Amino acid sequence: MKTLKIISDMAEVKKIRSFLRENLKELNLSEKDYFIIELSLLEICINIIKYAYPQEKGEIFLKTWQQKKKIFLEIRDDGIPFDPRESEAPNIEEIIENNKKGGFGIFLALKLMDGFDYKRDNNQNILTIYKKLTKAGASESV
Repeated sequence: MKTLKIISDMAEVKKIRSFLRENLKELNLSEKDYFIIELSLLEICINIIKYAYPQEKGEIFLKTWQQKKKIFLEIRDDGIPFDPRESEAPNIEEIIENNKKGGFGIFLALKLMDGFDYKRDNNQNILTIYKKLTKAGASESV
């Protein structure tokens, strides 16, 4: 089990990428599956950075482990309570018509990962996501 603690700042995105690359390198993932995991994790962390701590910077805790042919990622923060599973699907037409940016991150992570669980415990948002792995280390088709 590997862990990383960062500050809720966009400058920390590089650390998140390095942490993920280092911890997934031995799994022999396909480029597609690595991209799915990275995209999901980054979108979740960027949402935390932008919205969980409106007054000041806070901490984000990442943990990754492999269990029963799945790669798990846990993301914790002490920010505003937010259950991403309750987010509405983005209205693509409205986004295009109003030339909006964003609104897809949580939706993508929910759809691309094989598991997505949230709980609020001890004043922390705890989000656990996972991707299934096949015998060779690559995940099953999405």
